[in-house]
Amino acid sequence: MATAAPRSDSERAGQPDKVRPDGCENRCIVTIGASAGGVDALKRLVRDLSPDIPAALLVVQHVGPTSYLGDILGRAANMPVANASNGMKVKNGHIFVAPPGAHLLLHDDHMLLRRGPRENLARPAIDPLFRSAACSFGGSVIGVVLTGSLSDGTAGLHAIKMCGGVSVVQDPGDAAVPDMPLSALQNVEIDHCVPLSEMAGLLHRLASEIAGPTPEIPSGIRLEAAIAAQEHSTMELTEGQLGAPSTFVCPECHGPLWEIEDGPITRYRCHTGHAFGADVLMQAQADDAEQALWSLLRAHQQRAELAKRTAKREAARERHSLASQMAARAAEYEADAKLIEEIIHRRTP
Repeated sequence: MATAAPRSDSERAGQPDKVRPDGCENRCIVTIGASAGGVDALKRLVRDLSPDIPAALLVVQHVGPTSYLGDILGRAANMPVANASNGMKVKNGHIFVAPPGAHLLLHDDHMLLRRGPRENLARPAIDPLFRSAACSFGGSVIGVVLTGSLSDGTAGLHAIKMCGGVSVVQDPGDAAVPDMPLSALQNVEIDHCVPLSEMAGLLHRLASEIAGPTPEIPSGIRLEAAIAAQEHSTMELTEGQLGAPSTFVCPECHGPLWEIEDGPITRYRCHTGHAFGADVLMQAQADDAEQALWSLLRAHQQRAELAKRTAKREAARERHSLASQMAARAAEYEADAKLIEEIIHRRTP
């Protein structure tokens, strides 16, 4: 069983006294993150894993409000698969799957489920699991980023490396959607980049090795792990501690965002705790802009239709001057609507 050192009563997730887990001298925690294309990738990976792997495996796949991932992986795997639950202890040779609508976190030797702020527009998200594992298990963690879009998992994998763990990514050329592995390769010191066909054997070998040393856990990683665990008011925790105020607003709650320079990675987090990679924030801004354009198009089309109807009524009443004014307005609104429609259609898919 993978177990971690006990803590004093005053300690919380992300703030350990001792990181090296008792009875866990090997790399006994494997955290795996996937997004688009992840279900097929995870099925292939767990099918190839040996049931005697000396580690617990925790999986986050971006999912909607309903997910059968645990059942799907259970049918494919050669070891027990369970949907993670609050307080459940991690066990070697077992796979634990994050349920919909909650972040999966590690706290000592057991799991926490928290409806904390969404990160990278997802809950469960990959980064919170990776950070919490790094805080509790340090050098005994193997972080794995599989196929997926955008960059969730990059900051979490960087945290694992900062805390002495091992970083693994799926070869982007082997991934259904290469964005997440590419982001990790571009921003994190990656120890192993392999196709799925080699992943299971690599993880078994790495898990069987003695873990490297665990350095002092950086305060920023502890802090963000605590935010995901909902331990304190986020505003109290982060004021002046994580980064500098930016000119941007959170696309989730519209509060101000801090800009965080995390090594080579630039990230953003708001007072409420929502967090974004720069690419995810840009995507959210693009979605907001598109929604605003469609709303503007609808407004101009409705104004044009109202002006045309008004012009027709005024003409029927032989008030031709007012009818002409309304007809001119309708033409102006239609021209504006056409321009907005052209902008929408020019946008890159």
